[in-house]
Amino acid sequence: YDGYMKYFEHEILGIDGSAAKFVGYCLDNSEEIVPDRVRPSVLVIPGGGYEMTSDREAEPIAMQFLAAGFNAFVLRYSVKPSVFPVALLEAADAMKMIREHAAEWHVDPEVIAVIGFSAGGHLAANLATSTSADVLEAHGYDPDAVRPNGLMLAYPVITSGTLAHRGSFDSLLGERRNDPEALESVSIERHIDTKTPPVFVWHTVPDEVVPYENTLMLIDACKKAGVSVEAHLFPNGGHGLSLGTAETAWQGVNGIEPSMQIWTQLAVAWMRRTFAR
Repeated sequence: YDGYMKYFEHEILGIDGSAAKFVGYCLDNSEEIVPDRVRPSVLVIPGGGYEMTSDREAEPIAMQFLAAGFNAFVLRYSVKPSVFPVALLEAADAMKMIREHAAEWHVDPEVIAVIGFSAGGHLAANLATSTSADVLEAHGYDPDAVRPNGLMLAYPVITSGTLAHRGSFDSLLGERRNDPEALESVSIERHIDTKTPPVFVWHTVPDEVVPYENTLMLIDACKKAGVSVEAHLFPNGGHGLSLGTAETAWQGVNGIEPSMQIWTQLAVAWMRRTFAR
């Protein structure tokens, strides 16, 4: 290795025989600057309705945080036909890997946030809240050891109720998609408690795919549980905007929305305030 950034890929095996891809972008230390620096880090979880993982919400997001001085990781988790809890356990493995390699990758193990988009937001919130505690324990994980220190969400799938993005839950639960108990167990707003880390969330009000009320439910649940939450609602734009720039627009054209392009700056500022020492 000779440079200022480490790039690496790992495969995470799912419990159903599938495989997730874990990618790391870590800034190395320099004797010229701060030789023993440890950095805040983000684990990026793209969306895709639990049917795919979007390129638009993967590396381009990691690059924004990398440029701001964070280490960044991307999890391309298993999707349909894999069903719950395959992706959740892969996310737990990713968090475990980051913390276990914290010294090697110059990661501050107490400042790791997960950022999820759409259905990836549901996965991120599932990992960060008590929604997942029983399932993680049943598979040999300590929920506290794999819980991120911060939760960042972009137009997230939250509720499995009347305002649900039904396609996400159909793909996530498979044959159990109409099981009331299964649906309740993965409805995030029902599982926010004092162990939920600080939350940053944004949504566009006109979103016709995942109604912005999902975010309102999240805000309300956080307030009732005493969880710190910063939320931003933008007046224009549909679903899945990612950065809202030409860099992440569909086919380079659709999905350019100036009103919400500031969200990455807001998220970085939130991280720095929330974890200031």
